[in-house]
Amino acid sequence: MDLGISPWAALGFVFAAYAVVGNDALQTLGTFINSNRKLPWWALFLFAATVLCIVFAFGYIQFNGDPSWGRLSNTAKYPVFQVEWFHVIPAMALLILTRFGIPVSTSFMILSIFATMSGLTSMIQKSLYAYAMSFVVGGVLYSLLAPTIERHFLRTPDRAQKPIWILLQWVTTAYLWGVWLIQDMANIFVFLPRQLNHTQAGIGVGVILVLLLITFANGGGPVQRILKSKTSVTDIRSATIIDFTYASLLAYFAYISKTPMSTTWAFLGFIAGREFAIATIDRVRSPGATAKIVGMDAFKAFVGLVISIGLAVGMPPLAAHLAQQAGF
Repeated sequence: MDLGISPWAALGFVFAAYAVVGNDALQTLGTFINSNRKLPWWALFLFAATVLCIVFAFGYIQFNGDPSWGRLSNTAKYPVFQVEWFHVIPAMALLILTRFGIPVSTSFMILSIFATMSGLTSMIQKSLYAYAMSFVVGGVLYSLLAPTIERHFLRTPDRAQKPIWILLQWVTTAYLWGVWLIQDMANIFVFLPRQLNHTQAGIGVGVILVLLLITFANGGGPVQRILKSKTSVTDIRSATIIDFTYASLLAYFAYISKTPMSTTWAFLGFIAGREFAIATIDRVRSPGATAKIVGMDAFKAFVGLVISIGLAVGMPPLAAHLAQQAGF
């Protein structure tokens, strides 16, 4: 069956989808998975899959066959061209880094090689703004919550599984997962045509669902170790507050512009602000230990940025050189 895409485009799409779903389970579904360990993984998967299908359908219809929700519509920053073998390398690198549990930015790793310098600069600027703003929001919010609500949560773990909190967390998770998909669908569908026909769209979302199923069956993947190192994230009440705040931040960033950004940086910024506030007020962990954890997360994200820019800048000239040497 001819789908109208090259084999390299199809391979890049699969690699990107698996890496993105596995890497970003940390940000979007991590607290949901951790605080619902008593439920079967397939029930959690069906919930996430339903939200994904709804968001995909709305974007596909609203933007005339473009499931990226218009994030790639600016062809001056994200031009359309034939996908070659070297475009797949960043997706492969992201897949490898994800297996080691490194929270790199999927937006930078995948989109950098497709973006012009203007597009890359816009992504970096918006992502830095997202990190800084999320850090401030996390710090200020938990300066208020740590000595009051969060302290209450730590003292009353037996009250965490009340029906109202379970309902609130599932609703909040749907909200977060939905706004994340609006932001990051571009990272997966950049390999495919900007307007998909029904067959391409159906197969595309089907592939993502299969890979999402694998991620849930594996308990969220190796990146979950980062989230588990943070304070009180397995308490369903804390998880609900984290998810709602982070989702609202993503909704704001999606509203102010259609420029793609690193949702990983926004998440790490929010969690860093939260951790510093809790460490400072409640002494759950020393400020030095907190700084070490936050610094390591930021360093890994920075390494991912350096690798992605290096691949974006270096791969096209390398491919041209190899083609010249081969006489093509």
